Amino acid sequence: MLAAVLLLAGCGGLSASGPHASAGSLAEQVDLSGQTYVVGSKNFDEQQVLCQISIAALESVGAAVTDRCNVGGSDVTRQALVHGDISTYWEYTGTAWASFLTETRKLPDDEVLRELRERDRAENGVVWLDRAGFDNTYAFVVDGTTAARLHLDSISDMAAYLRSGQPGSVCVETEYNSRADGLRGLQQAYDMEIPRDRTEVVEQGLIFQSTADGVCLFGEVAATDGRIPGLGLKVLDDDRGYHITYSAVPTIRQDVFDRAPQVAEVFAPIAAALDQPTIQRLNGRVSAGGESPRDVARAWLTQRGFIGG
Repeated sequence: MLAAVLLLAGCGGLSASGPHASAGSLAEQVDLSGQTYVVGSKNFDEQQVLCQISIAALESVGAAVTDRCNVGGSDVTRQALVHGDISTYWEYTGTAWASFLTETRKLPDDEVLRELRERDRAENGVVWLDRAGFDNTYAFVVDGTTAARLHLDSISDMAAYLRSGQPGSVCVETEYNSRADGLRGLQQAYDMEIPRDRTEVVEQGLIFQSTADGVCLFGEVAATDGRIPGLGLKVLDDDRGYHITYSAVPTIRQDVFDRAPQVAEVFAPIAAALDQPTIQRLNGRVSAGGESPRDVARAWLTQRGFIGG
C-alpha cells in the first residue's frame, strides 16, 4: 500500500525531468557508478530543495537515482524509509527525537544526534550521516510593524498578550497542532491556554501571508523559511528555550549504506556548506520567488562547484 502511495506522490520516477547532473568536485572524491538510490522527501519546500540537492549530487558521482520527492508528512516519509520504499531522505534531529523515539528529554543537539545514530541503526536499520549547519526549528512570527506597535519581542510577550484577552488569533499548521512537542507543550512551557476559538489550523504555506496581512496575529512557521524576511515578519524569541533543535541530516537505510559507505563522502561537504543564511535564501527562491526546487538546487550545487555546469 505504501509503495502505491509513493508512486502517486513522488515527483515522477527515474530522474528524467531534465539532463543528469554532470561531474564536479564531488566526483573527484567519490565514484558511485553502478549504485542505485531512491531519494525521497517530505512535502514542503525546504525538503524538496534538499531532495533535489541529493538527487543531483548522487547523479554527479555516477549513481542511478529515482526521484520520489514530496512523499508526504514526517510519519509517511519516515515509514517509506524504514519499509524500504525509499533509500534516503533528509530528516531533522528534533523530529526523530520527539516523534519517532518519543523522547521528552531535552538534551544538547550533539547528544541527541549521538543517541539517534546509535539507536536508529540498532533498532531500525537507519544510518544518520553528517548534519547540516542550520536549525529548522519551530518559530512564531508577527508582522514586523505590528510587533513594534504592540512591543512583541518574545514568546513570553505573546503569552502575556493572549492572557490579556486582547484580540488576535494564533495560526498553526496541522502537524504542530497535533505533536507532543508542538502547541500543547508550548502552552505548558509558557503558562498560557490558547482558547480554541483563537486557534486556527492553517495550511503551512498560507500562514506566512496570513500573518503578514494580519489575518493571523501570531503564526507558527519553520525558522529557515525564506518568506520570513521577504514578508517583513519578526521572529519572536523563544526565551524559555521550549523548541528543541531541528538539525537537518541525511538519513539512509543501513542495507543501502553498506553497499557503498563512501556515499557519506558525497553528503559531508554539502551538509557543511548548508548554513542558516544559505538554506533560508534557497528556500526563499522557491517559496517567494516561484523557482522550482530542482533549478534552485542545481544552481547552488553548480555555483559551489559540487557538480558541473
